[in-house]
Amino acid sequence: MPDDLTPAPADGLAEAQRLLDADRPFHAHEVLEAVWKDAPDPERELWRGLAQVAVGITHLRRGNRRGARALLERSADRLEPYAAAPPHGIDVTGIIRDTRVLAAEADSTPPDRLIELRLTARP
Repeated sequence: MPDDLTPAPADGLAEAQRLLDADRPFHAHEVLEAVWKDAPDPERELWRGLAQVAVGITHLRRGNRRGARALLERSADRLEPYAAAPPHGIDVTGIIRDTRVLAAEADSTPPDRLIELRLTARP
């Protein structure tokens, strides 16, 4: 990921979703981090939380269950303030729910289990 890449939120969400769907959560993290670094102050923690969800999934993939659980819980907490009025069509409530389930199941989730996560509400 080029350091100077600054995708617009809609483009970043679409690319991150494509990467998550392709089971490439670390790469999705890179895209979300690029949006986070360029986001306006009121949205920075939202994008940081989304990037951390993707890293949490990466930790699950690599068998680091303890790290995954901690990061997933922290990212869900970070997303909570955005649940009432989520910007950019982001399904904050759904992401928080799914992230908390992943955190709770981290100790029993096999590293090769396919994890489906939707960043935006389905049309």
